[in-house]
Formats: sequence, C-alpha cells, structure tokens
Amino acid sequence: MSVIRRRTKLVAVAAAGALALGVAACGSGDEESGTNAGGKPDKLVIETFGEFGYDELVKEYEKQTGIKVELRKTAQLNEYRPKIVRSLATGKGIADIVALEEGVITEFKLNPANWADLTPLVADHSKDYLPWKWEIGKSSDGKLIGLPTDVGSLAVCYRSDLFKAAGLPTNRDEVTALWPDWDAFIETGKKYRAATGKGMLDSVTTAASAIAFQAGGDIFYDKEDTLIADKSPAVKQAWDTSLKIVDANITAKTATWSPEWSAGFKQGTFAATFCPAWMLGIVRDNSGPENKGKWDVAGVPGKAGNWGGSWLAVPERGKHKAEAAKLAEFLTSASSQVAAFKLKGPLPTNLEALKNPEFTSYTDPYFSDAPTGKIFGESVQAIQPTYLGPKHQAVKEQALEPALRAYEGGEANAAAAWEQFIKDAATQGAY
Repeated sequence: MSVIRRRTKLVAVAAAGALALGVAACGSGDEESGTNAGGKPDKLVIETFGEFGYDELVKEYEKQTGIKVELRKTAQLNEYRPKIVRSLATGKGIADIVALEEGVITEFKLNPANWADLTPLVADHSKDYLPWKWEIGKSSDGKLIGLPTDVGSLAVCYRSDLFKAAGLPTNRDEVTALWPDWDAFIETGKKYRAATGKGMLDSVTTAASAIAFQAGGDIFYDKEDTLIADKSPAVKQAWDTSLKIVDANITAKTATWSPEWSAGFKQGTFAATFCPAWMLGIVRDNSGPENKGKWDVAGVPGKAGNWGGSWLAVPERGKHKAEAAKLAEFLTSASSQVAAFKLKGPLPTNLEALKNPEFTSYTDPYFSDAPTGKIFGESVQAIQPTYLGPKHQAVKEQALEPALRAYEGGEANAAAAWEQFIKDAATQGAY
C-alpha cells in the first residue's frame, strides 16, 4: 500500500503558528538581553546545533560592535528542533538568531509569520550564493527568512593507520580509487573485515544518508509535499544499497550520534564514516588531539551529493531584529564563511568564498594536511539539488534510520524492516 499523505490544509499549520505567536506576545526575546544607552542591544543570542565554526567570529564581532554575543549550541538536531519549537510557541528563551537546517527549514517555512523578513534589514545578496541555496531560504510568499550558511558536500573520512594495518592503501587518491561505486566500497569493506575482524564503516545510516542525497530530486516528499517514501527512487536506492552493506557485514553497528559512536572515533571502533564537510569538526572533536594526523579525507563512492547545510533566521518576536540581521549578515559573509570552514569545516555557499584562495588552497592539519578546500569545493558545482519536504528530518531520523538499524542489528528481516519504515514514515511524515 502506498504511503501517501496528501497535503494537509495549511490552514491548520498556519493556525498553529499563529497560536504560537499569540502565546509569545507577552514575553518575547531573551529577557536578559537589554538595550544600552546608545540604542544597541547589550547582547545577541545565536541558537545553533552541531558546529558552525562561529566561536572566533563572534569574538571579532564583539570587538567591532561592543555587543556581547552568546552562542547556544545543541549537539544533536533531534534535540534542537523541539527546543526551537518550544521557544517560538512560548516566547521564552527565544534567540535573536536561529540556525535552520535543511531538513527542518521547509517545515518552519510553512508559517513565515514566525520569522522576520530579512530583505529590508540586509543588503541585496541574491547573487552572492549558490542560486538553489539562496532560493530555499525564501518562503512561499517571497519573504527572505534565512541567509545561507553552509552546504554538506560529501566525502569519506578514514583512518589511514587502520587502513594500513588492514593492508589497504593509505594515500587519499589511492583510497578514492578503491571505490568508484558502491559495490566497490562494499568489497573494500569486506577486505577490511577479513583482515581485522572489524567493521570498516561506522553505521549503515551514514551510508543511507549519503546515497539518498546523491540521487537528487525528491526524497521523502514530492514538490506538492505529498509523502512518497514508499515509491521514491532516492529512498529505494538508499534502502537497497544499505541492505547490501549490512549483508556484507562491513559496519561496526554503532548508532550515529550515540555515545558508542562518539567514542568509536577515538577508540578505532571503525575506520571510516561518510563525511559531509560539516562533519570534519565532529570527527576532530570526537577523535581528540591524540589522533591528529591519523585521519584523512577521500572521495565518496559514486557521484557528488549534499548532506546537510543551514540558514540563519531571525525570529519575528526577537527584540533586536535589525541588529540580529546585521550579525547574521556578518556570519554569512564570504570572509566569515572561509573562517568558519577553516575552524570547523562548514563548506561555504557564498560564491566569493568558494573562489577565495584561502579556501581553495586550504589544507587541514588534523586530517593529514588533506586539501579539504579543493576536495569539497570541486564537488559543490556537481551537487544535484534535492527537495526536502516539511517533515523530512522526522521521517529520516524517526522512520528510515530506526528501520535500517533494526535490520543491521538483526532485530528484523528485510521485509519486516521495510514494513516498519513504511508505518513509521506515515506517522512521522504527517503534518
């Protein structure tokens, strides 16, 4: 049976959004953030998840403006989204700037009234970014609700020391040549397992994400926001290849974002993970300084793809929308995007940044001086834009990934795992 949820009347969504704003009317903004005698806010608050590479940039902004900037970081996206929903609904603890990831921005765009229109608050940057990235930051009524930050061009992060111990090549070009396609990647994983007794890849779900995003086009929804999870070519490709990966026994079966997964980077539990540019900072932080020079970066099997990326939005109920917009503009500028990439890995979407010699020639000392600017930068132009529907992240994290982990862990056969995915996709994808 098809998993189809026809587009729910947006009246209900709009009403829910209006209610959220109504509740917030009596207490918007960060209550600790006042305004000084000069009319400037004393403090601006940025809400992000993962690593955006803003730690040094906000210090620079503070020096330039005299405005204190507080970074609130949430490690995992599945914990971050409910936090943002609550703040919009109650007005309590609402940040001045909110990062919206590609998997949730479509959902948040359903009620543009929650977000300030940035068009009159910043200069015209419509020609400064990857065109498709800029367009996603606009709502259906034409409001600019998000300034582009990064894009998640794909690669493979691998432990060269563990590859050497397994008798595999360690040079990044030779490693890339090991897997021109997914079948070759699986064969490499089998060789690693035979030599070490361990899984080469961290988890089946990182592979599934990479494969689905490589396909381009629609994933869980079509452009009418109809849920098509059971008949999407991208999902079918990701599912079938993921089952082949599990059947080949090449994963370490560590659930992505779990404590075991985080620890596995340092402990050598696995030797490779699929690595969008923003993952570099996570690999580095989880692996620790003692593993500097052991990691390297190689090309991804198959074609280029994009996994992740975000926009900076300003809540309509924020107290300091004009100043917040200026800070968002600063953080998404060409020079700031290059600085963020060099610090934590988020790949620029600003066209000037992508041509900047500081970016294109950059080598990452933690990753064995891999030319990450070149590796990720060259793949950006080959990315096929994908359409992510309103509950993409929920379907991915609460339906697809649990079903694949059930199969990976031997808790369900292929048919039962697929049935579980279809059932959960219908629940998680409804809106």
